Amino acid sequence: MENISNWVGIDVSKATLDVYIRPIGKALKVANSESEIAVLVEKLKLYDLNVIVIEATGGLKTELIIQLQAALLPVALINPRQGRDFAKATGKLAKTDAIDAQILAHFGEAMKPQVLAVESESARQLSELISRRRQLVEMQTAEKNRSSRARGKALIDVEEHIKQLDERLEKINHEIEQLTQNNQQWIDKANLLKTTPGIGQVISTTLVSDLPELGKLTAKQISRLVGVAPINHDSGEAVRSCRLASESNC
Repeated sequence: MENISNWVGIDVSKATLDVYIRPIGKALKVANSESEIAVLVEKLKLYDLNVIVIEATGGLKTELIIQLQAALLPVALINPRQGRDFAKATGKLAKTDAIDAQILAHFGEAMKPQVLAVESESARQLSELISRRRQLVEMQTAEKNRSSRARGKALIDVEEHIKQLDERLEKINHEIEQLTQNNQQWIDKANLLKTTPGIGQVISTTLVSDLPELGKLTAKQISRLVGVAPINHDSGEAVRSCRLASESNC
């Protein structure tokens, strides 16, 4: 094992994973597949790692996170906006997958993001169901928009599809509700969230799944995690970089 403490950035795409290990400057590129991820994990286990930083973008990262956490490697998920703001603050305006991996590794060293708690199987299932529900709602919205322009047999087909989507949504909502009711912590958090005006069952359950840190972090830390915390932009790249780095200890 390398004795130097290292920070890793992994840029995830559908086909590949671009990996950068800082400060030794080692770059890797592997296929985003179960077998190739297993090989990557074994390589990463050879290093003394502080954190592996990944952007929270869609479901492309799921297998990677599962295998990294199974190997007890420290993983941190950040909002993509955090990565973009950090890149701008440090003067790195070019954008490729390899450069993005370097930026994520640098972000890990400067910002020291919180390591992601290991998800239980039920938490993973809830996350996948909520992600699927979001996809169905998007399809439903698109079909409803099409129905206003469709005529004749095309309209009949669109309306039939909307009916099928309604049934699928009803089924998946029931599955989400059943899964949530099996976890008292989720119930308590969801009930607390629903005391806020405008927050109903769907939003509260989504927040419980997407932000398991709720109740564990301060309001400022949650806002930075989500990517809505205000960031000062004083003149000078060094000033911005230092300010970003200092905020990690707020």
